[in-house]
Amino acid sequence: MSHHHGPELGPGRRLFVAVPTPRDVRDSVAELVEQVRAESDPNRRDVRWVRLDGLHLTLRFLGPTDEEAIPDVAAAVDRSGAAMGPFDVAIGGAGAFPSVARPRALWLAVTAGVAELDAAARTLDDRLAEVGWARDDRPYRPHLTLARSDGVRTGPDVARRLIEAAATFETRFRAERMILFESISGGGPARYEPIHETRLG
Repeated sequence: MSHHHGPELGPGRRLFVAVPTPRDVRDSVAELVEQVRAESDPNRRDVRWVRLDGLHLTLRFLGPTDEEAIPDVAAAVDRSGAAMGPFDVAIGGAGAFPSVARPRALWLAVTAGVAELDAAARTLDDRLAEVGWARDDRPYRPHLTLARSDGVRTGPDVARRLIEAAATFETRFRAERMILFESISGGGPARYEPIHETRLG
């Protein structure tokens, strides 16, 4: 009996499905991040900022996935994409999980397109369930992860600076694609390689 899913499994390619952001959005987010990083003390360990060339809104994290399961996943992504049309997304304001005082992840909030992203995540969950994936029963909260700060002492300070800087920040784009990505780690922040792409609608 073959199991092809579950983050608890070691081998396989680390996959996730996400809506990518266009270049102009990445550029404006990069400016915001630069502003926050400019105030960091170079002598203290900073939070780990993500690679901004791969900014995305995750719909579903799949974890390590066997090679032979990938065509089924790609087909589920295609069927999900076909079931919905393009939609507008706005990003602005920032926050930290689980709290600003002890942040593990720093993120930008989604202020428009939340219902559509939620529907996309649910549709994807349904299509993946049809090809044998366990459902993701956690509540879906769309956000743009910018940094990870596990136990870094500067974390709360950076989180506060980001929230302040992002208070008046807004960027918008039209979501038109859904991509199955592979997360490749090693040598700095993870890189995200697109494996399969589908147009919405």
